[in-house]
Amino acid sequence: MNLQFIADGLLVGAMIGLGAIGVTLTYSILRFANFAHGELIAWGAYAALLGAGLIGYLAGQTATLGPFSFGWPVLIAGLAAMALTGILALALDIVLFKRLRIRGNAIIMVMASFGASMALRALLEFVFTGEPRYFSREIEIAVPLGAGIRVTPDQLLTLGLALSLVVAMFLLMTRTTIGRSMRAVAENPTLASVVGVDVARVIRATWLIGGALAAAAGIMIGITIQIRPQMGFDILLPLFAAAILGGIGSMPGAVAGGLIVGLAEAAAVPLVGAGFRGAVAFLILIAVLIIRPTGLFGARG
Repeated sequence: MNLQFIADGLLVGAMIGLGAIGVTLTYSILRFANFAHGELIAWGAYAALLGAGLIGYLAGQTATLGPFSFGWPVLIAGLAAMALTGILALALDIVLFKRLRIRGNAIIMVMASFGASMALRALLEFVFTGEPRYFSREIEIAVPLGAGIRVTPDQLLTLGLALSLVVAMFLLMTRTTIGRSMRAVAENPTLASVVGVDVARVIRATWLIGGALAAAAGIMIGITIQIRPQMGFDILLPLFAAAILGGIGSMPGAVAGGLIVGLAEAAAVPLVGAGFRGAVAFLILIAVLIIRPTGLFGARG
């Protein structure tokens, strides 16, 4: 029995889960669905692409790194892109969302996020056109793992990096002061403010972390698939499906939801065809909203 869809689903699910963490953090702390989050994924990927090209040019580095299809400039540029995308997310809040948040209207913020999403995507298309870009065009040989499963070194690396980031996020949320403050604000921002939590600082940290994780997801998609201005929009529905499936506000739920959505999409390819893969996230989203609106890890009302 060919179980290749499991490897494909885990890889895609890990990327979706990383992006969904940012979605669920934003919703639980800021109380609105940020539809511009998908564009942060694309901006992070393009930032890393530009940075890797610049570093490679200045350093004269063209060789690949071990068995991987890319060199060390991609790793350095990836870290810089995560920081820059976090700053971009924070800038969006300062320029746009903070002003609207004062008015206390979540619907206006959601509509504003739609507008920001279209503007960010249009800017990418204007600068880079719609032509797909790649970190590398080196050909990799997939490694057989048994049961018909074959994976490339790039895929193994991205899966390991995704797992590392999830563990780092878990430690941040449970072992650090800012993590505990974020959980307190998500539970009750008014009470958290009364007991001395700096809510403004928590909001800034939320945007920075969410943007950085979005960039990481975009870089992983760029390494294993390709980079396009539409890549963030294409993954947006799976992100929200994963966040809602896991339970809004639950970081482990977002990761679990991402893996479930990724596996379901991969399993749909041999069963119903690749043309219906995109509908799987929508069907999962509808099913969760009907059966258990609070998600797998959400508290029942």
